[in-house]
Amino acid sequence: MLEVLSEIWERATTAQPLPSTLVVAGTALGALVLVTAPVLWPLTRHVATVAHEGGHGVAAVLSGRRLTGIRLHSDTSGLTLSRGRPRGPGMVVTLLAGYPAPALVGLGAAALLAHGRAVGLLWLVLLLLGLLLLQIRNLFGLWVVLVCGVATFGVSWWAPPEAQSAVAFTVTWFLLLAAPRTVMELARSRRRDRSGQSDADQLARVTGVPALVWLGGFAVVALGCLALGTAWLLPEVLEGDLLPRGV
Repeated sequence: MLEVLSEIWERATTAQPLPSTLVVAGTALGALVLVTAPVLWPLTRHVATVAHEGGHGVAAVLSGRRLTGIRLHSDTSGLTLSRGRPRGPGMVVTLLAGYPAPALVGLGAAALLAHGRAVGLLWLVLLLLGLLLLQIRNLFGLWVVLVCGVATFGVSWWAPPEAQSAVAFTVTWFLLLAAPRTVMELARSRRRDRSGQSDADQLARVTGVPALVWLGGFAVVALGCLALGTAWLLPEVLEGDLLPRGV
């Protein structure tokens, strides 16, 4: 057991060579397809929902609320339940964290990848999924997290380094690109549904700040993280130097 843990630690903490600019751009294109293809998005959006609800959960715990459970639904929606004051900073932070979460997680992942930590990122994702699994309160959510966890473990343990790097970059690009799309979907859904149950509408009721302001804030964070993440992952493209790097 100690040998296995030692090997996991060594894999997770060892830096890998950065892939070529062409490979990184290829993973970005692949992630773009996963986000934009109508036949794929209803399935791949579950990954964004996992990050979204995980953001709510982490914010609830950090703000002093009691996290009571997370549900993931087959229509790609989710629900995070916590106990505490219905108003105040804790509630605001908890409501605020959902839509920025995929973008911020993607940006953090981009920072790790820029320093050659692709395998470390995969093991970190696996750890976070394990913690999320403890809070899941419905069978479909359990299934989604288990599938993500098993796939991540399989890649982390058995895949060759090149495949591990490609998966890590694809997941990172996916989160960075999915974040703006989910914000756009929120804007469209608010025009169709006036029930006022979205995160932006709940923030408006709690704070008195209009929902459109919160929606704009979500968009700024998502687009800002995408821009900064691109600068970290593809600096050569932004600088006009398309010569390949790494291996």
